[in-house]
Amino acid sequence: MQPYQPFHIVLVEPEIPPNTGNIARLCGATGTVLHLVGKLGFSTDDRQLKRAGLDYWSEVEIHYWESLDELQRAYPDGRFLYTSKKAAKSHVEAGFREGDFIVFGKETVGLPEELLEANREHTVRIPIFGKVRSLNLSTSAGIVLYEALRQTGKLEGC
Repeated sequence: MQPYQPFHIVLVEPEIPPNTGNIARLCGATGTVLHLVGKLGFSTDDRQLKRAGLDYWSEVEIHYWESLDELQRAYPDGRFLYTSKKAAKSHVEAGFREGDFIVFGKETVGLPEELLEANREHTVRIPIFGKVRSLNLSTSAGIVLYEALRQTGKLEGC
C-alpha cells in the first residue's frame, strides 16, 4: 500500500489576507500543502493574515513560488486542476486523486484566461445558483478540498 499523498492548494496572487489565513487554517486541519504563487497582495507579516490562521501556522506546510511555471517544474508528475466559474465540469465530476494540486486565482479576476483555455479538461467549477456571481475564495477552497477528500475516501470513518 502506498503512503497517503496530501492534496495541494495553490493560490495564485492572492489579494486578501483573511482569505489566505483561512485557507492556511483549512490546510492545517486537513494535512494539505499550501502553495503561494507570485506577487501577494499583502505581507506575510500582515496582522489579519496571522489572525485568520489563529495559532495554527505551525501546522501548515507552506511553499512560496515566483510563478506557477516554477511550481509546475518542481512537480513535473503533479496533476494540476484549475478552478473557474466558467468551467464546463463541476468539482463533483473532477475525479480527484491523492496528491492533486488544486489551483485558485486571485479574488478579483481568477486565473488567466489563457491558462484556463490551455487546460480546459482539467478545469472545474463550483455550481452557483441565482444571481450571485462568485463565492469567497476561502469558501471555495473548502468546498473543493472536502470534495477531493470525500472522493478519495479520506473522510470515511471520521
